[in-house]
Amino acid sequence: MLLYRASPPGLLCYNAAAMDEPLRLIDTHSHLALPQFDADREAVIARAAEAGVARMIEIGYDLPSSRAAIALAEAHPAIFAVVGIQPNHAHELPDGWEHTLRSLCAHPKVVAIGEIGLDYYWMKAPPPQQESLFRAQLALARTLGLPVVIHSRDAQHDTVRILHEDARGQPGIMHSFSGDWAYAEACLELGFLLSFSGPLTFPKATELHEVARRAPLERLLSETDSPYLSPHPYRGQRNEPARVRLVVERLAALRDQPLETVAARIWANAGQLFRRMGPTL
Repeated sequence: MLLYRASPPGLLCYNAAAMDEPLRLIDTHSHLALPQFDADREAVIARAAEAGVARMIEIGYDLPSSRAAIALAEAHPAIFAVVGIQPNHAHELPDGWEHTLRSLCAHPKVVAIGEIGLDYYWMKAPPPQQESLFRAQLALARTLGLPVVIHSRDAQHDTVRILHEDARGQPGIMHSFSGDWAYAEACLELGFLLSFSGPLTFPKATELHEVARRAPLERLLSETDSPYLSPHPYRGQRNEPARVRLVVERLAALRDQPLETVAARIWANAGQLFRRMGPTL
């Protein structure tokens, strides 16, 4: 049996009193600043609140989107920001990017650095360039005491290798986790949380279903990746944070646990990981 490496201090603590509170959901990964929401952004945010989504985290993928994430967080109390440079933008880094990113991290509503990592599907930058950017942002997060949000597509082996070398035990999330149990074990052993999105609801996602059943509940999170990865029965449509409830419902069903139990645990997990957001929870 795999013995998971101890998580960052406090990460596995759980306040059972949360079980007595109303159902509260969190979308730990969305891109509401994208043009797909220009026509009805405020309505989308309102629908999320009506669905019980009490916190949303807006994710940057380059410096302009990171600034937009902060602006959205400033405008909405329920929204927090993550700033960083995604691997598909490694080839267009502006001069002084690291200084700028460090400055953005000083904002009180910035809760993590992300989404960062590797993407061998689009391969817009060669792997060595992606790896250099990845390691630099992991180092910055470690220096600033912030968790990281990891993007990994068709790059599982190198992602785990780099995290093992540079971020073992560092708090963070495997965003929109997709992979088998062996990959999940490797991520859990590193101390990372697994965040599930719309594909968890797909009937044929059997490997993902196995991970959802076997992984410790205290190491799981929920997200939408809006406007992408809309869950069943909305697959192929524009996604939005209100639909994170479908992900949490599916997770609860797969684990044969009450929705309230799973939602409360995810809420606690998010508050313990995102320390800057924690006091508001």
